[in-house]
Amino acid sequence: MDRRTVLALVLVAAVILLTPKLFAPPRAPLPTDSTALVDSAPRPTMDTAATPATVAPVAVASRDTVVRIPAETLHVADSNSSLAFANTGGALQSVELKQYKSLAPGDGPVVLEGRGQPLLSFRGIVGRDTIAFDTARFRVTRNQSSGSTSQIAFEGVVGSDTLALNYAIDPDSFLVHIDGQVRGPLAQQGFILMDYAPTLGSYEADSIDDQRHLGFAYEVANRGSKGTAFGKLDPGEQVLVPGPLTWVALKNKYFILGVLARDSVSPMAEIRMTGLARTSRTATLAQGTTVIQPRQGSFALDVYAGPQQSTRLQALGRDFENSNPYGGFMQPVVQPFAGLVLKVLLWMRHTFNIGYGWVLVIFGVAVRLILWPLNQTAMRTSMKMQRIQPELQALQTRYKADPQKLQSEMMRVYKEHNMSPFSMFSGCLPLLLPMPVLFALFFVFQSTIEFRGVPFMWLADISQKDPFYILPLVMGVSMFVLSWIGSRNTPPNPQTKMMLYLFPVMMTFLLANLASGLNLYYAVQNLAALPQQWLISSERAKAAVKKA
Repeated sequence: MDRRTVLALVLVAAVILLTPKLFAPPRAPLPTDSTALVDSAPRPTMDTAATPATVAPVAVASRDTVVRIPAETLHVADSNSSLAFANTGGALQSVELKQYKSLAPGDGPVVLEGRGQPLLSFRGIVGRDTIAFDTARFRVTRNQSSGSTSQIAFEGVVGSDTLALNYAIDPDSFLVHIDGQVRGPLAQQGFILMDYAPTLGSYEADSIDDQRHLGFAYEVANRGSKGTAFGKLDPGEQVLVPGPLTWVALKNKYFILGVLARDSVSPMAEIRMTGLARTSRTATLAQGTTVIQPRQGSFALDVYAGPQQSTRLQALGRDFENSNPYGGFMQPVVQPFAGLVLKVLLWMRHTFNIGYGWVLVIFGVAVRLILWPLNQTAMRTSMKMQRIQPELQALQTRYKADPQKLQSEMMRVYKEHNMSPFSMFSGCLPLLLPMPVLFALFFVFQSTIEFRGVPFMWLADISQKDPFYILPLVMGVSMFVLSWIGSRNTPPNPQTKMMLYLFPVMMTFLLANLASGLNLYYAVQNLAALPQQWLISSERAKAAVKKA
């Protein structure tokens, strides 16, 4: 082969190899699928426009289409709240409560938020495989208002599974309706995992006390409501509560995020609560996950994100008012009575149109006036018992060797004075009647939002302790004076004298760091009881003069 032939072959090979590199054809544009794009048109129904963030490096892909969906947050606002939704996971991100101001240092409203985590987010599970909807970019399929209800709908695809979430927001009610649909294998043999935020931010003056109230509340259908405080969950400890569940809630002292089954047949099959690492003595983190069982590929839930206001909780039905229980382990006894006391206070507040401080003053006086006849009877019974005590003691000395004779003689003495052996207890019972009211108010002041931030005279907040300890001192002094007047003209008794000094001091120290409204009520009760105690003491003195 001569040189010219070799050179020709080399040139032909060079042309074949280099031509595609040097003269590459122009790249065809990617086809655009309009249904996979986030709607960026103006939305007059939204009070705040969607806020796009940095475009995510991941993409939603089909066989020949790649569409990048940017992360964005959408807001819906009314006069009460502003809700933020994220298209990452189609999650409810946060809820700003406009009418409730932060009592912590700094200005601004209370915001239900989970320290960077969504309030509610969703995942899927099929067998042992978890479907990470919570990190997938969802497309917005609806963003509109129909009548008075605003709606936002998301749809996300992970592999062969699809999750569609439609949020319908009721105005001025802190209520959101969720209608979910799933498609793919998840609809046939899977479950939805609904994750709660690991905490709720504190906006209270006493943040530690607020954090102590962090916990979950839930009601198992036909088995009553229960609660699990964060502090009851050790790090790593897991508590599983099987359902069906009527509702599940995450709460702190005054605010709550509750998810309620809309239908009588609840889709919430169980809740799993897990303790997380603690950064202080107070447990502030825990993970709650509710397992949802779709029926025919769909589920329906109602979400309440707002204040633990008794009237609103009761209006939701489904025993949701029990999500804010009173009395702890004594709830079955305390809850009805505390609820009754709270209803009376709310009725007085709205009927007389006065502040809660004056409501407590009037309530304290009213309780004493209502109990006046019972107390009068009790005090006079006590006076009779004191008069016959010497006679009873003499009988005990005379017939100590004959119990039957002693009993018959004592019954004769009781009958002569129109009394019975039980008169001692019946006389003491009315004196103890104010105590259940005080006990109920103790629990009411612990977590009743109606008293939050309410000022009265020098008090900035009647739900917090008196910063100057004026009311606890007034309460203690009034209790001492009440006991001192009650002990006048009575036979000397060392035990009574000891209690005269010890009990007021003990109660002062016990109530000093509790709600100032509680001290206000107790102090007013003591002051209102002074005239009656003085009258009984004078009556006792006159009886002693006549006997002499």
